Amino acid sequence: MTVTSEQRYGEFVVVRRHEGQEHVAELVLDRPKAMNAVSTDMARSIAAACDALGADQGVRATVLTSSHERAFCVGADLKERNSFTDAELVRQRPTARAAYTGVLELPMPVIAAVHGFALGGGFELALACDVIVADATAVVGLPEVSVGVIPGGGGTQLLPRRVGAARAAELVFTARRLEAAEARELGLVDELVEAGRDREEALALGGRIAANSPVGLRAAKKALRLGQGLDLRAGLEVEDAAWRSVAFSGDRAEGVAAFNEKRRPVWPGE
Repeated sequence: MTVTSEQRYGEFVVVRRHEGQEHVAELVLDRPKAMNAVSTDMARSIAAACDALGADQGVRATVLTSSHERAFCVGADLKERNSFTDAELVRQRPTARAAYTGVLELPMPVIAAVHGFALGGGFELALACDVIVADATAVVGLPEVSVGVIPGGGGTQLLPRRVGAARAAELVFTARRLEAAEARELGLVDELVEAGRDREEALALGGRIAANSPVGLRAAKKALRLGQGLDLRAGLEVEDAAWRSVAFSGDRAEGVAAFNEKRRPVWPGE
């Protein structure tokens, strides 16, 4: 796939666009020498890249990938953390949180392409995405309690929403790692593909998603996220508000016209 543009955020994060997929952005974790361990600088770069992507109305889907051959992301940079004083750790916390919330709050659909190790904060970055595509080499888990902390990048909240409270508790409390097949069986990942094909398949999925209305995609994601955990009546009110936000949009008018005229829609994106 030919790269048509590339923007680097700091030393460790790259955003790429590809020929034929102008509405799909690839957000690349690019700290291969440390297996993409998230340092303070890398966290700051992830947040900055997400800010830029969120403001780009041309992006209809984002795919989170890794440049490392054997790992998606091994979590927080524990070597760096070991050098911190307590005061430094407290000061660093907002920067770390901003990386995870940056991915979580991207307004368009986000797909994680996972291979190799996705552990701790690395798996939390994947959990912050809407869909996780994993290849057969993937090993996922939240092992934080084994080093005296807890999942602090959203894991205690996002994992139960995927697999239920009891299953999430077992996985967090035991700190165990799951290989790809079990992770798929338990719902920790959504699609399981052949080794080496996670990025390709995730980008292809991003392309299929990006063929749809950008207004509709962002509104649907907002309704899904805001409605989660609410009682049914409250959730339906969230859905109704999202419907009203798109019902009179240019995208809605174009979508209906294209359907009736039996042609592909040309989305105005408004």
